[in-house]
Amino acid sequence: MTYIHKEMAAGRWFEFSLMEQLANVGSEIERTINWRNKGDMKYSNNAFERGLELLDLTIADKKNSGRLKELTRLREVLVDYFFGDNQYSSSDRLWQKYFYYYNYAARINC
Repeated sequence: MTYIHKEMAAGRWFEFSLMEQLANVGSEIERTINWRNKGDMKYSNNAFERGLELLDLTIADKKNSGRLKELTRLREVLVDYFFGDNQYSSSDRLWQKYFYYYNYAARINC
């Protein structure tokens, strides 16, 4: 498998706390939303692909094994929102709020 975040996939990602990992995923999702709202689907899709890769690394992290259900559901709902039928009725604002709290928690714990 070819990784976009080669250094992260090589092990650095697993040094981050779950809060830091999800804050980074959230940054890519924020970029996805911003580019989509600007009408640049190429950049939006690239940001989403990076976000999914980071989320997949988070799911693969052994220390997060107790959170697999939440993390895999998060992946499912993100894909549904950006590329599916949005059957879960997500919105840009919902995702911004969801990831904001991880960003906040990561900053106060550093």
